[in-house]
Amino acid sequence: MEHQTVLVIDFGGQYNQLIVRRVRNQNVYAELISSETSLEKIKSYHPIGIIFTGGPSSVFGENAPTVTKEIFSLGVPVLGICYGMQLTAHLLGGTVIHAPLREYGRQKITYGDSVLFEGVAKENFCWMSHTDQVSVLPEGFVQTASTSTCKIAAYENADRNIYAVQFHPEVVHTVDGNKILHNFLYSVCHAAGDWKMSDFVGEQIKLIKEKVADGKVLCAMSGGVDSAVAATLLYKAVGSNLTCIFVDHGLLRKNEADQVMSVFKDGMGMNLIKVDASALFLKDLQGVKEPEKKRKIIGKDFIDVFGEEAKKLGKVDFLVQGTIYPDVIESGLGKSAVIKSHHNVGGLPSVVDFKEIIEPLRSLFKDEVRKLGLELGLPENIVNRQPFPGPGLAVRIIGNITKKKIKIVQDADFIFREEIAKAGLDKEIWQYFAVLTGMHSVGVMGDERTYDYTIALRAVTSVDGMTADWADIPHDVLAVISSRIVNEVKCVNRVVYDITGKPPATIEWE
Repeated sequence: MEHQTVLVIDFGGQYNQLIVRRVRNQNVYAELISSETSLEKIKSYHPIGIIFTGGPSSVFGENAPTVTKEIFSLGVPVLGICYGMQLTAHLLGGTVIHAPLREYGRQKITYGDSVLFEGVAKENFCWMSHTDQVSVLPEGFVQTASTSTCKIAAYENADRNIYAVQFHPEVVHTVDGNKILHNFLYSVCHAAGDWKMSDFVGEQIKLIKEKVADGKVLCAMSGGVDSAVAATLLYKAVGSNLTCIFVDHGLLRKNEADQVMSVFKDGMGMNLIKVDASALFLKDLQGVKEPEKKRKIIGKDFIDVFGEEAKKLGKVDFLVQGTIYPDVIESGLGKSAVIKSHHNVGGLPSVVDFKEIIEPLRSLFKDEVRKLGLELGLPENIVNRQPFPGPGLAVRIIGNITKKKIKIVQDADFIFREEIAKAGLDKEIWQYFAVLTGMHSVGVMGDERTYDYTIALRAVTSVDGMTADWADIPHDVLAVISSRIVNEVKCVNRVVYDITGKPPATIEWE
């Protein structure tokens, strides 16, 4: 089935992926494309609407990204956001200047009459982030919004279906921003709302069946959300023709390996081969303290183990990869669109003899992958599993890795996750885990002096992991967690809570 498509043209802004997600969340398929995409290519999408994103450039700057003026003659509605607004004015004969007063953050805004602002309070708040602004409108356009420091905060030519806003409707700080986008999609572009995950399942299964036929399919099952959903979708399509290999490197969360086998092999009947390679990984990591070296060792060992197991299966026709849409975007748009090497099973193609790669999640964001997983009937505890680093607990143990340290962090992490769930906070907090620091400190337990490890707890709220705030967990919940860890986990006598945002810190400690 061909879906109606809105094209989001990328001018390098920080919220570009968010625009695409906001559109898709309103049941309209959107795709991010390079500003260098040719007009002919744009026309080939048959878009029902086009959105210009924000960006860090000035429209009159040297090598500023742009598009051909002919794009406005396609008869396709256009919405310019921030830099996209300035560029639209610049191309159509308006004037853009350096703003006498820059606007950043939350601003009061007054909306006028416009189809974009139907159902939105006239006096409102929006999110600004700009140093330039439009001072003179192109001929035939009218102003539709203003702030105290930005007279033209929105403008339009309704007859030509060209609209522009200086603020960012895609961010949560803009009140009724989703309503503004909804008005553009449904009142201006006349969207049908035909992008639904329930339809996507059927479409993909049909396509996969046609492609694979009687071929043999291989998938690397990490236990993470992307590989789990990709494998399940393939299993629904080709059944026993799919073989999954699950390499257990011994660095997973407590009981996680058993859970993966229980859900996919025992519960679903999937042909899933588990390889316990924990001894190999532990041996190769012995004495290694530097985080990047840990990652490289684990990556190499994973590929080697997977490759050896894959050889036992003979020739494979198709290799499944859990590549998702952010992987595609981050690899470059337009002419440079190649998949980055660090997605779910990066490096595997070189060790597996196969005919073609299948990437069934290639067009989906992480939140859409989770929705797909639920549509496929996967348990919620699998679908909503927190992001987990590829090297696993190796980067949550500061310093060298030992079997004893792995058990300590597994047990502490299990208690943390269990108590967060009991408190009903597991849906609010984006990611939460325990870190075994390399620090020992003096303690007193049972009237005896101890000199044991310190566990650091890390919990953050975020949308996509690009930025994050530390989660304000109630003190009584933290008290229970701390008490349980020092009483139930051997060799730990101190628990601390990390209250650093990203930036300046990263979410993981290593």
